[in-house]
Amino acid sequence: MSENIIQLNQEIIHNELRDLVRNSVEETLNAMLDQEADVLINADKYERSEGRKGHRSGHYNRNFHTTAGEVTLKVPKLKGIPFETAIIERYRRRECSVEEALIEMYLAGVSVRRVEDITEALWGTRVSPGTISNLNKKAYGHIETWRSRPLSGNYPYVYVDGIYLKRSWGGEIQNVAVLIAIGVNEDGCREIIGAAEGMKEDHDSWHEFFVWLKSRGLKGVQLIIGDKNLGMLNAIPEVFPDARYQRCTVHFYRNIFSVTPRNKMKTVSMMLKAIHAQECRVSAQEKAKQVAQKLREMKLSAAAKKLEDGIDETLTYMGFPSQHWTRIRTNNTIERLNREIKRRTKAIGAFPDGQSALMLVCARLRHVAGTEWGVKRYMNMDHLKEMVLQENDSIVG
Repeated sequence: MSENIIQLNQEIIHNELRDLVRNSVEETLNAMLDQEADVLINADKYERSEGRKGHRSGHYNRNFHTTAGEVTLKVPKLKGIPFETAIIERYRRRECSVEEALIEMYLAGVSVRRVEDITEALWGTRVSPGTISNLNKKAYGHIETWRSRPLSGNYPYVYVDGIYLKRSWGGEIQNVAVLIAIGVNEDGCREIIGAAEGMKEDHDSWHEFFVWLKSRGLKGVQLIIGDKNLGMLNAIPEVFPDARYQRCTVHFYRNIFSVTPRNKMKTVSMMLKAIHAQECRVSAQEKAKQVAQKLREMKLSAAAKKLEDGIDETLTYMGFPSQHWTRIRTNNTIERLNREIKRRTKAIGAFPDGQSALMLVCARLRHVAGTEWGVKRYMNMDHLKEMVLQENDSIVG
């Protein structure tokens, strides 16, 4: 018994789909132009109305290139009112999103050949390697402009951290650090204020990073929050002598857990959290002494030593408004960004150079900054202003 075999001509199917998409785009754009004309005239076609502001007078054809191909637009002609369409400009902005998609594909580590295949599958046009190269140069320029923009206003709170990525160097795979800074401005909104290649997160790298931030206008810094890094700790007073340092409590806990048996971690975690649940610094310091003693009784002398040596660095936040404590005692806001960056760069493996790594990180940071993350108020800064005023009054008094 013979079987009926259905053979598909992929080229014919591809052309039919492309025509279908192009016709759909053409129909949609023309419908939008008609609707826009109705809004300007304040009346539908053939409608008699006292509120009518003009009349239709036919239309003229205009060829318009889209990613789906060449389409014919029927642009309305109006009498008594000029027709200045915003549809085409909006579509052009949409076309720019195609460029952004190409750039993102490349920055995400998709090969040039693969980008060509994807563009042909999606839009029926194969983008040349030269076009991709030009788009990347354009993207790098935009990213660099954003990365080096001037900073204005005060940033009382600054979160800093370094993220490590892989890079190829002389035939070997090495780590490259990208230093990141997030500031909370006087309106209480978060802003990504800096990202730069930091090599090994040493003193020179952090000092250069802080100087660069300051040269771009970073000022009014009262508290810098980050993990404990000796290079960073030594650089802070050199560049921002008036700023205080807050060691991330989460990283502090992890450091203590490194010398804590797994079966005792839950108990130790509750003991540590009890320290930072106190109502003031003095109470927290007293609680820390009690916890250290308890740790020694549990035969955890190494954990007790780490607690005693580092506890004061984790209590700096208590010198600021209590309404801000949960926000400024950890580096969580920047840790979430780091996880997003790691997710985006995981498939790439090793970057060809530090600049490529930096550009991809900044592309992702700029995207996040343009979302609700960057405009939603993170904390009410009125509490800090009131505290500063009270302190100044007490000094004058």
